[in-house]
Amino acid sequence: MPTQSKPVQQQQLTPFGAALAGALGGCFSTAVVYPLDVAKTRIQALPGAKDNGMLSVLLKVYAKEGVAGLYRGFGATMLNTFSQQYAYFFFYSFVRSSYIKRLASKLPAGSKAPTLSTAAELLLGAVAGALAQIFTIPVSVIATRQQVGRPAKLRSDIPTEAVVDNQTDDSFLGVAREIIDEEGVTGLWLGLKPGLVLTVNPAITYGVFERVKGIVLLAKGAKLSPYMSFLIGAISKTLATIVTYPYIMAKVRIQARSADAEDAVERHTTLPKPHAPHHADHSHHVGALDILSRVLAKEGFVGWYRGMQAQITKAVISQALLFMSKEQFEHWALGIMILIARIQARSRSS
Repeated sequence: MPTQSKPVQQQQLTPFGAALAGALGGCFSTAVVYPLDVAKTRIQALPGAKDNGMLSVLLKVYAKEGVAGLYRGFGATMLNTFSQQYAYFFFYSFVRSSYIKRLASKLPAGSKAPTLSTAAELLLGAVAGALAQIFTIPVSVIATRQQVGRPAKLRSDIPTEAVVDNQTDDSFLGVAREIIDEEGVTGLWLGLKPGLVLTVNPAITYGVFERVKGIVLLAKGAKLSPYMSFLIGAISKTLATIVTYPYIMAKVRIQARSADAEDAVERHTTLPKPHAPHHADHSHHVGALDILSRVLAKEGFVGWYRGMQAQITKAVISQALLFMSKEQFEHWALGIMILIARIQARSRSS
C-alpha cells in the first residue's frame, strides 16, 4: 500500500497535474456561461450603446446574429481560457511549492509544512498571474476582437457605436493576421499593462478562497461540500471583481480598440478641419489611465463601474463552477497522469 500511495501523492503535487485540472475546470465553467461572456465584453467595449443591460444585449445579439452570435469567438475564448488557466495554475503551483520548500528547508527536520500568510498567498498569485499574462495575452486580444468585432479601419468619422463591422475573415488566424498587418506583432500584446495590474484579481480570489476555506474547515472539521465551495468561490470572486473592475473595463476597451476609435472621434470634432486626421494613428493607443480619467470626467465615479453587474454575474458563476469542479477535474487529471505513467512503464519493460 505505501508503495502505491507514494507516487499518487507525488503526482498530485506536480504543477502539471494542478495546471491540467485548473485548465479543464476553467474551460468547463467558461463554456457554461459563454453567452454572458459575449454580452459583458460588448457592454464594456462599446460604451456609447444606449441600452447596455445584460439581458438587453443578449436579446439584441440573438435578434441580429442568432445563436451563432451568442457563441462568437467561442473557439478562441476556449483556447484563451485553457492556456490562461493552465499557465496560471502551473506557475502558481510551481512558485508556491518552490517557496514552501524553501521555507521548509530552514525548519528543523520533522517539522510541519509552513502555513503561508495571506500576503504571501496574494504575492505568489500575482507573480503566477503576471507570468501567465505575458504568455497568453495574444490569444485574449484575438478572442476579444472576435466577440466584439474589429474595425476594418479606425477613421475619425466613425462613431463609437459603429466599431462592430462586417468581417471578411472571422477566423482565429484571420483576426491575428489583421492585427499584425495593422499594428505589427506588438498589437497582439495590447492591454498587457492593465493585464499585469489585473494579476491581483486571481490573487485576491484564490487568497480569499483559501483563507475562508481554512476558517470553515477549522470550524466544521470536515470536507467542504460543493455548496460551500460554490458560496465561498462566489464571495471571493465578487470581492476581487469589485476591487479590479475599472481596470477590467479599460483592458477590454484597449484590446477591442474602441477607446482608440472614441479618441479619434474626439480629436476629429475638436481639431480644425484642415488638421483633422483622416485615419487613426496605429502607433498610438489610449492607455488605461487615459480611459479611466476620460470616463471619470464624462460619467463620474459611477462610469468606472458601468457594466459591472454583467461582469460579476458572469465571473461569479464561472469562478464558483470552477471551484466546484476543480476537485473533480483534479481526480480526472490524476487518473490521466497515472494512465500515462503506466503506459510509459509498459513501453520501457517491453
